[in-house]
Amino acid sequence: MSGNEILILTGMSGAGRSTVAHALEDLGWYVVDNLPPALLTQLVDKGTGPDGKEYAVVVDVRGGHFFDELMNALAELKANGSAYRLVFLDATDQALVQRFESTRRPHPLQASERIVDGIAREREKLDEVRSQCDIAIDTTNLNVHQLEKRIGEIFGGGKTQGIRVNVLSFGYKYGIPVDADLVLDSRFIPNPHWIPELRPLTGLTPQVSQKVLSYPGVADFVKRYVELVSLMVPGYMHEGKKYLTIAVGCTGGKHRSVAITAEIAKQLNSNHMSISAYPTHRDVGRE
Repeated sequence: MSGNEILILTGMSGAGRSTVAHALEDLGWYVVDNLPPALLTQLVDKGTGPDGKEYAVVVDVRGGHFFDELMNALAELKANGSAYRLVFLDATDQALVQRFESTRRPHPLQASERIVDGIAREREKLDEVRSQCDIAIDTTNLNVHQLEKRIGEIFGGGKTQGIRVNVLSFGYKYGIPVDADLVLDSRFIPNPHWIPELRPLTGLTPQVSQKVLSYPGVADFVKRYVELVSLMVPGYMHEGKKYLTIAVGCTGGKHRSVAITAEIAKQLNSNHMSISAYPTHRDVGRE
């Protein structure tokens, strides 16, 4: 029996497969979209995906005749003792019709007829698969954020869902990053550029970092800013935001902003379980 379990995701078109696939990716799964069922066994034999990630496979009626092979593929997995979980997403006909109408896209099986006709054909095609699923999720009354939360509860493996924070240092003379959600100006701090022995160094070195953080008020400023961001995170998460970019600027993006960026990321990681913070430095070495 294979020790590598894969997740097979299927269900009604419009029931939220794309949302679930993205949520699984955020939880660390390697998602393969619209894989022909005949290749499921080969995928299981490969073991884990890139970087040791577990596989999640999306299979749906877009695969045409390939989808008809799904039951045979599941039978083969069982015969081989392969571990898998079959997840089926569903919603009421009314909810599905409303979703297709809101996106102005046709149902993949409606042809020249109505949306409800396509839904009826798909239900008939999926009836046997639905009866064998391990997990069924009714998304009728779930919005995108609620569905993502539900997936985290089921497949998070005990992980705390949170937000990924990119703390980015930059130099104002090169322009403010266009993808910044929050911009923090560190130019109120004395500039190590005017200290000859520190000028050639960057904020990544202990000499510069310690100098910047030792200036009066700076350590308290960083502490208070981290506390402010921590207060904002629950609201961001409630709104479904998973990525946040905090841009920290100084004149050249070499000393002050770099040191402050590293310290903010460090404190965010140590002070808040729902945050994964990563420091990056856009303009170091640019001069």
